[in-house]
Amino acid sequence: MVSVNYYSTFSSPAWVYTLVYITIMMCFVLRNKDFVTAGFAIESIFDWFLPKEHEDFISYHIKRTSLTLFIHSMLPIGYLLGLGIITENLAIITSLDGLWWSTFVLMAHLLPLTTAFVISRWAHDNWSEHPIACTLKLFCPEGSSWKQLASSINIDYRGIDKISLEPSSLTKIVVTNSWIMKISPYKLELAHQSDSSLEVCSADTHHISVEGEGTVQYVNIKVKTTRPGVPSFFIRCNALDFNDLKNKIIRPIRILEGITFYKTRIDHFTEVFRETVEKNQTYAIPPNQELDICIGCMLMEPQVKLVKCCTQQQCTVCYCRPLWCLDCMAKWFASRQDQDHPETWLSSTCTCPVCRSVFCVLDVCLIRK
Repeated sequence: MVSVNYYSTFSSPAWVYTLVYITIMMCFVLRNKDFVTAGFAIESIFDWFLPKEHEDFISYHIKRTSLTLFIHSMLPIGYLLGLGIITENLAIITSLDGLWWSTFVLMAHLLPLTTAFVISRWAHDNWSEHPIACTLKLFCPEGSSWKQLASSINIDYRGIDKISLEPSSLTKIVVTNSWIMKISPYKLELAHQSDSSLEVCSADTHHISVEGEGTVQYVNIKVKTTRPGVPSFFIRCNALDFNDLKNKIIRPIRILEGITFYKTRIDHFTEVFRETVEKNQTYAIPPNQELDICIGCMLMEPQVKLVKCCTQQQCTVCYCRPLWCLDCMAKWFASRQDQDHPETWLSSTCTCPVCRSVFCVLDVCLIRK
């Protein structure tokens, strides 16, 4: 009976295959960074089929999104085929034993068929029914076709001054002189700069970044368009890229009240530097010692004193009296580091701005009166 064959199939090799298949396909669908680098991504595998993105941007993404949808719909049937080969029981591919299993088998067969039918509808009349083409039609002035607009976008995309941001492995943000575009596996969302407004609606901080650079902050921006029928969408970018994005957008980006984020790398480092110094031991100034004004900003009282507290041999004793506020010391520290490798700043050393003695962040002590 089929039921006997089905239940006996799930032996140890079948479970191992199932776990391995799910793991690999999750990395494939979610575009794991190592997988993409190794070329295990749809745009790399089917490079021979897809047009060149730089030459025909719109056609590339019409075919890429369609191909992505179809390949992903084939994954369940691919699992069944592999399971049948591993267990030497190909009958399992069409087995309808048990409610849950039969549901999965039917879905695995119907999903690629349905997807193929939908894509064939999209491809009618030279892809004029594809969602990307339908979106372009909403931007077309009367008397012009979406193909003409696509050619205009292709030319705009080839400009060397566009901004391209990749906040995650699944999304890519492209801003040209005229367009704001969000690229994802199944969609290409567009907004024309002339009829769009951008609004920063939230910012979130993560203490582990995919780039391996420690704390990273992201800004979530809502792109709202006044074009009838064109939906709004959200874009996400690293806070350190916000200024580049702002300079490329022709309209001001509104920041909602109460939302703060680091607009520059120095702002980010200053906050991390402050948090680290606050954990260090403090320095008690003598009762009769008066503090002047910070010689960096000339606004605040000095807040820190360099005291050798670490065990590093290269760090030396500084005999200077307190002269700097914490923010100015952080900015000085950052300015003396390798600007191409910010991930090394906090663990590096610096020299005192006055006497040039070497110190690290552990030697920066807050003043205690």
